[in-house]
Amino acid sequence: MKIVLAFDSFKGSLPAQEACRIVTATLAASRPTWEVISKPMADGGEGTSETILSAVVGEWCPCRVMGPLPGRDVAAGFVWFPDDQTALVEMAAASGITLIPSSDLNPMLTTTFGTGQLLMKAMERQPRRILLAVGGSATVDGGVGAAQAMGWRFMDAKGQEIVLGGAGVEAIAKILPPLYTVKLPRVEVLCDVNNPLCGIQGAAVVYGPQKGATPDMIRRLDDALGRLAAIMKSLTGRDIATVPGAGAAGGLAAGAMAFFDAQLVPGVEAVMKVCGVEKAMQGADWVITGEGRLDHQSFQGKVVSGIVNAAKRNHLKVAVIAGQVALSELEWRRCGVQEAYGLVPPGPVTPAMLREARQRLVDRVRILVDAMG
Repeated sequence: MKIVLAFDSFKGSLPAQEACRIVTATLAASRPTWEVISKPMADGGEGTSETILSAVVGEWCPCRVMGPLPGRDVAAGFVWFPDDQTALVEMAAASGITLIPSSDLNPMLTTTFGTGQLLMKAMERQPRRILLAVGGSATVDGGVGAAQAMGWRFMDAKGQEIVLGGAGVEAIAKILPPLYTVKLPRVEVLCDVNNPLCGIQGAAVVYGPQKGATPDMIRRLDDALGRLAAIMKSLTGRDIATVPGAGAAGGLAAGAMAFFDAQLVPGVEAVMKVCGVEKAMQGADWVITGEGRLDHQSFQGKVVSGIVNAAKRNHLKVAVIAGQVALSELEWRRCGVQEAYGLVPPGPVTPAMLREARQRLVDRVRILVDAMG
């Protein structure tokens, strides 16, 4: 039996690399004759830098930038790949939801300004290409903060520059390009979702609540993003409001398209290509993947969706071990999964459950081994 492991991180408990190590050791103890190939995964969200660095030679370039909240700096950085002169900027390193306590989450205040600062730092290397990984954000500012860091000016109705954060986006009346143009190379945004910028499936409505948005904030932010898109369309002729994936990272993907002329690409496909996942699948029988929560969003641009699609192309069976499984067996089987297990049942996750994640993962792998034959 040949098995490929392709885990995403279990947010709050297990990085992708550690999940793969635990499953590899458990399989070796249970079925020592099985061939196991480990390919830690990411989809453009938190952990993308670490995952790609584990597969490709690169350099971590540390720097301090503004965090998700104005006035609070964080230790961040970007990855430099010298062979092809590519910089990888992971927005979660500067503007990520894990960088501030949950009690401080407020998308009216949080900003992507630090992500723009990372882009400026990366530009010092004169890259031929920039990869911008946009998952895991604490923000819903349409990428305005990142654009401000790179010289774009956003004015309110009184001609004053707006404040940082979603509240500032709400006040935009006019947009002015940088006084000194920064010539960017090709920018590719690694998206982990397919949501548009605005509307019922947009950045504010779907992801605002997990970033601390109240119902009133969601309405205001969605309206603000809609106005931002309208202003950008009048300025550039480019309609960013309905582009699939433009709502990623609170609309940072849309902002990157508008302000940096970026191209959106599926993050999981890009990471799979870099890490050689499909090559590893050749001649394999099963692929085991997983993430923090298996739900409908898992099949809309996340790691599980990319792995399932690749498994279909290579005629592999798929098993999923997730932190929680929020789909019925009928639902996950219809999506192309043969076996699925959760570390904990759906519902609130306690600190004790997180502490037990490693042992729970071992236990689920042992059950899966019996099901695989």
